[in-house]
Amino acid sequence: MRSKSPMERGLSAVILSALTTPKRRLWSAFPASGLSLPGQRRRRNPSQIYSLTFKDIQAKMQQVNSPGFERWAKIFNLKEMAKTVIYLQEKGLTDLGELEKACDAVAQKFDVLSDQSKAASARMKDISELQKHTGTYGKTREIYAQYRKLTCRKREKFCEQHTSKIEAYQAAKQYFDSLGLKKLPSMQLLKQEYAVLKAENKKRYPEYKQGEKK
Repeated sequence: MRSKSPMERGLSAVILSALTTPKRRLWSAFPASGLSLPGQRRRRNPSQIYSLTFKDIQAKMQQVNSPGFERWAKIFNLKEMAKTVIYLQEKGLTDLGELEKACDAVAQKFDVLSDQSKAASARMKDISELQKHTGTYGKTREIYAQYRKLTCRKREKFCEQHTSKIEAYQAAKQYFDSLGLKKLPSMQLLKQEYAVLKAENKKRYPEYKQGEKK
């Protein structure tokens, strides 16, 4: 693989610097250029894919640093600041202390929702595992009972014919023993609990996403 020349490495550094400066968000909103930032979808003809030249990059760099762009950026920032002030006034958060309290309350509520959601998801995962092993246990219990009743000579042949079911039963039994269960859980109750947890997670999701954005 050919190593890059000093000029190519310098050009790559310039491009990377331009794309990672605080002006990147403003650049994406500036429509005068024919270039697009990474992640932006734009249809191009195949012949245009390799049309980016050093002059194009220089022109873009000059455009971003031009007085016209600087004026546009100042106006844009002032508008955004005005929107923020209006929002704070509407919410009655013009006092710094009240604003900090509100932020703390939002963060605390988000943490609670996050913990609740994680706990519900973990329990749903456990229920799914319980359902799987309970179903396996019920389907293979009779085969295993027959296996245990046989003498040593007949057991070997029976095991060859039903190896997968016997091993599945033993795995399910081992799982229940690891949980200390003495009685099989009710499949119906497991389904009901799973449905309740799923509904609760779905209900709190919009509020969780809203808190995440804040």
